[in-house]
Amino acid sequence: MIRRIEGEDKTKGGILIPDTVKEKPQEGEVVAVGPGARDESGKLIALEVKAGDRVLFGKWSGSEVKIDGEDLLIMKESDILGVIERATPAKKAT
Repeated sequence: MIRRIEGEDKTKGGILIPDTVKEKPQEGEVVAVGPGARDESGKLIALEVKAGDRVLFGKWSGSEVKIDGEDLLIMKESDILGVIERATPAKKAT
């Protein structure tokens, strides 16, 4: 399950973007994952993504659901285009 991460409400130049023309974000945070998928022989294949990962996905990927008043997406791991890794601060050489 993925929670969409909302984009900016204004452009870099400071122009406000009205809700009517905003596109749905294609970036989200993984909220929960299942145990994995099964291959043709029934063997369980573990997932690579985990809760807390920031991911990119296609515009029409997944199925929208509302759970406890929150809009979430349910999708297969194969629908995820990439995982965004956060940069870690460089350590100073001593």
